[in-house]
Amino acid sequence: MPKLIHLMIRVADLDRSIGFYRSAFGMTESHRLDFSDFTLVYLREPESGAEIELTLNKATTTPYTHGTGYGHVAFAVDHIESFRDRLLSLGLQPGELKSLSHGDYVAARFFFITDPDGYKIEVLSREGHYV
Repeated sequence: MPKLIHLMIRVADLDRSIGFYRSAFGMTESHRLDFSDFTLVYLREPESGAEIELTLNKATTTPYTHGTGYGHVAFAVDHIESFRDRLLSLGLQPGELKSLSHGDYVAARFFFITDPDGYKIEVLSREGHYV
C-alpha cells in the first residue's frame, strides 16, 4: 500500500520557513541535504510522520509564483479555537474561523493561514471526516 511521505514546496528563506512551521504546527527538522545549488530540509509532523520538504534554490532571487494549480496543505487539530488563539499570540495571522455545512450537517470547521512564502494552509477541526 502506498504511503504519503512528503510534499515539496520552494521557499525563499529556510530559517523563516522552518520557524513558521515549527511555531505554528510543531514540525521539526528530520533531515537536511545541502548541495552547491540547493538545500533540502525535511520537516516532520510528529503525529502522522508526514513531512514537508522545503527546497531552497540558492541562485534564485525572483519570488516563486504559485500558479493556478496549487491549492493548500491541510492540518487537523484538536480544540481549533484555542489553536487559532495560540497562532494569534505568536503574531501570526490566521483567518477567521468558518463552518461549511452540507444540509443540516456541519461538514467542517476551519480557517486558513499563509506561510512566509505565500502558501495557503487550511487548519481543520479534528472531527467528522477529519478525525
